[in-house]
Amino acid sequence: MSQDILSQVHRRIGFITLNRAAALNSLSLPMIRTMTEQLQAWRSDPAIDAVVVDSSSDKAFCAGGDIRFFHRAGSSTPAGGSALLEDFFTEEYALNHLVHHYPKPYVALMNGIVMGGGMGIAQAGAASRLRVVTERTRMAMPEVNIGLFPDVGGSHFLSRARGQVGTYLALTGEAIGAADALFAGLADVCLPSARLEELRAALRQSHADDVHALIDRFAVSQDTLPAPGLLAVNEAAIERHFSLATVGEIMASLGRDDSPFARSCLQAMGRRSPLMMCVALEQLRRGAGMHIADCLRMERSMMRCCFEQGEALEGIRALVIDKDNQPRWQPARLDEVTEAMIARFFEPAWPAHAHPLRDFV
Repeated sequence: MSQDILSQVHRRIGFITLNRAAALNSLSLPMIRTMTEQLQAWRSDPAIDAVVVDSSSDKAFCAGGDIRFFHRAGSSTPAGGSALLEDFFTEEYALNHLVHHYPKPYVALMNGIVMGGGMGIAQAGAASRLRVVTERTRMAMPEVNIGLFPDVGGSHFLSRARGQVGTYLALTGEAIGAADALFAGLADVCLPSARLEELRAALRQSHADDVHALIDRFAVSQDTLPAPGLLAVNEAAIERHFSLATVGEIMASLGRDDSPFARSCLQAMGRRSPLMMCVALEQLRRGAGMHIADCLRMERSMMRCCFEQGEALEGIRALVIDKDNQPRWQPARLDEVTEAMIARFFEPAWPAHAHPLRDFV
């Protein structure tokens, strides 16, 4: 059991609190195992009506997976992998699958930073989820910045975001706030962070069967919702540029647009891994027609390829380990990315009968 995950029951609500504040609640393998075990226990417990996932930190809900661990484990063998790294992604995706299909109301209080793996434990299925954001929320899927792709079910929830917003988020890796999270369909309710503690107290003391109704009483009213964010203001441009068929076409289209938004997108994409932007675009196009179980199986095979290919280790080195912010991407230029390089990420890493997520439905 990890001390970085706290669990309590108040009345008929189970509370899970991420408690690794010094690391912005970045998920470790022990945290994933503890959270999975608790959610499995509460899933069939008739004394639990709902689950609330929260953070002990005002700075972050969850900043993603522990990428320092990824680099350490991935650098331990010449093939760029280890048993612990394999376990991490298999068990993290199993947790994502559990969250998506949770049979009880599942509330994520996404105050502060919500990135990568943090999105995976917040984006439950439509039947159970209540995703709460505040004016402090900074949400992103920034994986292409470290040579990865938007995993933890990103091929499912990003491809189902409003219009081409998911493609924009996947390829630029840029962060959005509460207004844009609501606009994109990646959040349901906004409330002031100053009222979070009051909400927690109400939830702990409530006998209400409907946590949604209780939380709605704390939500900001229609006339005080956050002002339209960057995505809403630039929706037409996002549709025009990010609906194109390839990353090369998208960047060429952005280059012909002299607006500040287009220039910002182009600048961000110029820093990302050319290969992984292409992989992420293909991933989302495929994920749009796939069930969550198939998306996670696809992502699990893709992740194996990421560390074998080495792009992730180089991205993490540049951003977190050496902090030189000078990743040596392979290939270095978008026009050097071939169809064969992209296709490699979508080849089965295991026979279907041996896939570690083969039992997902």
